[in-house]
Amino acid sequence: MISVDQLVVSFGGFELFKGISLLVSPKDRIGLVGKNGAGKSTLLKILAGHQLPSSGVVSVPTDVRLGYLPQHMEIVDGRTVFEEAVTSFEEILSLERRIEEINHEIATRTDYESEEYHRLLDHVTEFNDRFHMLGGNNFEAEVERTLLGLGFIRSDFQRQTSEFSGGWRMRIELAKILLKRPDVFLLDEPTNHLDIESIQWLEDFLKSYNGAVVLVSHDRAFLDAVTNRTIEITLGRIYDFKSNYSRYLVLRKDLKEQQMAAYVNQQKMIEDTESFIARFRYQATKAVQVQSRVKALDRLERLEVDDEDNSALRIKFPAALRSGTVVAEAKELSKSYGKLNVLHKIDLIIERGEKVAFVGKNGEGKTTLARVIMGELEHQGKMKLGHNVKIGYYAQNQANLLDEDLTVFQTIDKIAVGEIRTKIRNILGGFMFSGDDVDKKVKVLSGGERSRLAMVKLMLEPVNLLVLDEPTNHLDMRSKEILKQALIDYDGTVIVVSHDRDFLEGLVNCVYEFKEKKVKQHLGGIYDFLIRKKMESMKELEKKNLPLNQGVKTQKTDEVEKLSFDERKEINRNFSRLEKNIQRNEQDIADLERKIEEMDKTMVQINDSDASIFKKYDQLKKDLEHKIYEWEVLHEELEELQKKKTW
Repeated sequence: MISVDQLVVSFGGFELFKGISLLVSPKDRIGLVGKNGAGKSTLLKILAGHQLPSSGVVSVPTDVRLGYLPQHMEIVDGRTVFEEAVTSFEEILSLERRIEEINHEIATRTDYESEEYHRLLDHVTEFNDRFHMLGGNNFEAEVERTLLGLGFIRSDFQRQTSEFSGGWRMRIELAKILLKRPDVFLLDEPTNHLDIESIQWLEDFLKSYNGAVVLVSHDRAFLDAVTNRTIEITLGRIYDFKSNYSRYLVLRKDLKEQQMAAYVNQQKMIEDTESFIARFRYQATKAVQVQSRVKALDRLERLEVDDEDNSALRIKFPAALRSGTVVAEAKELSKSYGKLNVLHKIDLIIERGEKVAFVGKNGEGKTTLARVIMGELEHQGKMKLGHNVKIGYYAQNQANLLDEDLTVFQTIDKIAVGEIRTKIRNILGGFMFSGDDVDKKVKVLSGGERSRLAMVKLMLEPVNLLVLDEPTNHLDMRSKEILKQALIDYDGTVIVVSHDRDFLEGLVNCVYEFKEKKVKQHLGGIYDFLIRKKMESMKELEKKNLPLNQGVKTQKTDEVEKLSFDERKEINRNFSRLEKNIQRNEQDIADLERKIEEMDKTMVQINDSDASIFKKYDQLKKDLEHKIYEWEVLHEELEELQKKKTW
């Protein structure tokens, strides 16, 4: 469907692509991966025809339709959401108008036997057939299904697009592309502005889609669910793996080891050859051999090794100033936008050193509460910050707020004060901006590079409360892991708004769930929260609404309401411990049942005189009975604990 042959892209002497070739076939689900700045977005732009390469050929058959979603786009307002989405059906709308015009003309003519009249009848029949073939009778229902799947509600359909935030307007553009049913989707980080429910819907849509998909994403779960092929871009070259992302990591590790071994062998050969040349250069009897080896070195294609291990993102947040024990406290806090009530009489307390996550569906008030804590929004009720609290805020659109006409160095130099100005290049080097990178203008940076630069700005001033709203958007996998470790090591307080389960796991010790204008606290990590919600992944957060004590009707008593924070924490700890023990127990039971099943097959074939086999078989049976008894005891303990957990 798309053929790329010997593609070269150069920027001022730097080669981004060094003659890469690839083929996109029907049914391909390709994930483009690589470090920020490796050229993933550039390759998508070239495939979409939005950018020309320095050399090489990109071939796309004329009958192949492309649907391209860039990271950033200019959106024209003036229509409602539904009207904007319907523009995807341009041919259907044009046919509908033409059919109406012809029907009106036929109705007003009386020359029934004329050649022109019969020509009109032929045209209207032809247009009607085409209209029905394109799904003209149900395209509005298709628009509705797609908009609902991407998180819009029916009352949004008649709202002007200008009323929506950048993230929601990006969804409108995504809806238009999906509705066009292109032969090849070219999607640049499509999940960045989606909540969990919409990500799941998009996954299901792309998995069952009849065309090809080429996408850039830093969401590991999304890549694993959608892709069947992974293309890594590194050092101007590509490596093509017929696998999803997780399998690619294993295969890439093996390839890296082979690449390193070949590199070491080649370096040894070059060293030996250069030594021979230096040793016999001036000996006439060796002249032919020396010249032969000189030419061999000139022809040699030098191997390179990916420098990912040498250019790691090194982040260390400044030591946090000591704040009061209570960092932020809300009492009966409410927030409305006109008639839209987002938060209603919520209470919460965040203490010094806590690392908490705000999770939930888009529009449920996570960013709103973050901005209230920042003091950016008026509200009803009380929001009080603790003694000596200094806040550092990373907004969802922080990377887009940078001045595009400044260079990387100028961006930081403009805000740096005092001694720190002498260390700007060192700081930028720690964020993978080295050498000539610091002289690049912001306008040419990738989304991930902009996000890293915005993070540098955040770190220049010591704070003790970090409020991070979707900080991992646009960051590559490696950068996300290193940012996560830096936050784990940070001795201040962290509030992070995120849908990224892998990023939150091991980082946060408390989860606030935003739902139906309320905020509910869940002590423990993100997986503890998911287990208690009886979900397997964050994707189910907005698909299910299972209460913790499903099927168990309990009434809150005054005694339970008065449980102290420490008592609730202890109950949560025991609850988590029991559930983990039950999981291990169930795994043991499954293993024993498998072993017994294998023994059953073995005993059919052995001689009755082999007593050791029967002895081992009996022991397995006893072990299984014991494990089942343990499972029953653990469940009884869990049920007793559930009766206490009613907050």
